[in-house]
Amino acid sequence: MIECVRAVLLTPAGRLLLIRRTWPGATPYRVFPGGHVEPGDPSLRAALAREIREETGAEPQITGLLQVLADEYQRQYFYLACVGSWSEADRTGPEFGDPDRGEYRLEEVPLTVQALDAVSPDPEEITALLREAVRAGTDLAALADPAR
Repeated sequence: MIECVRAVLLTPAGRLLLIRRTWPGATPYRVFPGGHVEPGDPSLRAALAREIREETGAEPQITGLLQVLADEYQRQYFYLACVGSWSEADRTGPEFGDPDRGEYRLEEVPLTVQALDAVSPDPEEITALLREAVRAGTDLAALADPAR
């Protein structure tokens, strides 16, 4: 089974930092930063920190685990994390050197129900969790398990 780590990544302004994916000839969509856990990663948190550095050029502060999504092929660990700054120029993942993999742009999005509805980040299960938290006025840190 493939294991992936992803982040609900918050900026200092309390917004989400997402990746806007654009494939040639396809409609753009948004995803949460992250990727595959690699054999050399000592932990899920270390894998997430590496992925965030590669994809955003940022050094994350990981708050805790929000949710795990799994099917027969992959297990995705979604963490809450924060970044102080990020840089398109400092991104280093292998996807940035391959034009056949499309375009990866960082996009800061307000953490509001309206903005979440407008951009609908994948996967919907995490977007629904965020919508519910925003509607209820719940601090996302209260949903994260700091021990995991």
